[in-house]
Amino acid sequence: MAVVGRPSAGKSTLINLFCGEKVSIVSAVPQTTRNAIRGIVNRERGQLVFVDTPGRYKSEKKGNRKLRDISDQAVDDSDTILYVLDATRPPGPEEADIACLLAPHAERTVAAINKTDEPNSDAARARGFLVENLPALSQDRCFELSAKTGEGTDLLLAALFDIAGEGEPFYGGEFYTDQEVDFRIAEIIREQAINRLQQELPHALHVELADAQFAADPGLASSRRKLWVRAFVVVERESQKGIVVGKGGTMIKEIRLAALKELGRIFDWKIDLDLRVKAGGKNRRHN
Repeated sequence: MAVVGRPSAGKSTLINLFCGEKVSIVSAVPQTTRNAIRGIVNRERGQLVFVDTPGRYKSEKKGNRKLRDISDQAVDDSDTILYVLDATRPPGPEEADIACLLAPHAERTVAAINKTDEPNSDAARARGFLVENLPALSQDRCFELSAKTGEGTDLLLAALFDIAGEGEPFYGGEFYTDQEVDFRIAEIIREQAINRLQQELPHALHVELADAQFAADPGLASSRRKLWVRAFVVVERESQKGIVVGKGGTMIKEIRLAALKELGRIFDWKIDLDLRVKAGGKNRRHN
């Protein structure tokens, strides 16, 4: 199931809620998701595989075209499309662009009108937009909900199970994502960085894992492993390094400790993180 929508519509938050674990990083910064990320939901009724896609932003810049291509491919490859709309924002050119993309796929599309818990939400406006721009989308496949509070999400998930075709599961029941460990670590560090630097340089940084090794630790139980990681927050220019480092190293320390806290919730390992900052250079393992 491809999950599409405008930037910051709540796609990642909804997938994390369904999976019960952190699958996609979340930030107020638009287009935080830069890859197609799979979240796996296992219930008694079966298994659903969601593909979280970058928010669709109408721009012809190379980076934005690349992100749109990822979303387009997910739509083409999916059995079902989950279209997430932000009820707090008036539909605009971006929303119309998405509706145009989904019009040929209306019969396999489900709409989730999100953020209905917010005081400035207008679900009726979102429904009106769908009626006008996706007339082939059945109204009984339009759901009002809040991914933040969970209200209305059970009805949506039940409907998605009703729609899904039968087949063998793609993954074992213990999986909630298929992301590699190093990718997840890099994403968590990036999340903590952009959430603290969003006013300065959110789109001008990425995270590079230089090394990651498991090691024995005499202080830990034999069944628990220790993972040592060296990573770099990579900025575009030398002048930006000081912003990430912060006065006396306070910012990079804050990012490191917040990342370790979040990683501790995800992995059952003790993690040592050596986090540094550098400028320029291609990311060898992640973008």
